[in-house]
Amino acid sequence: MNVKKVLDAKGLACPMPIVRTKKAIGKINSGEIIEIHATDPGAKNDLTAWAKSGGHELLESREEDGVFKFWIKKARDKQ
Repeated sequence: MNVKKVLDAKGLACPMPIVRTKKAIGKINSGEIIEIHATDPGAKNDLTAWAKSGGHELLESREEDGVFKFWIKKARDKQ
């Protein structure tokens, strides 16, 4: 997977992983991928719902040693 940006949101509680992801995804181009690392268990539901509501594509998510990892492909910019 060709990741454009990695966001470290470990140690942050809701809603900060979403806030940081929204800010970071604004700095990449449509079609590019952002990788997010979070430790808040609520991040799984929050980021999944946020990606869907924004038209972004959640490519993959998994947990590794207490760290939740997400790969989200940025949606096309609205014309």
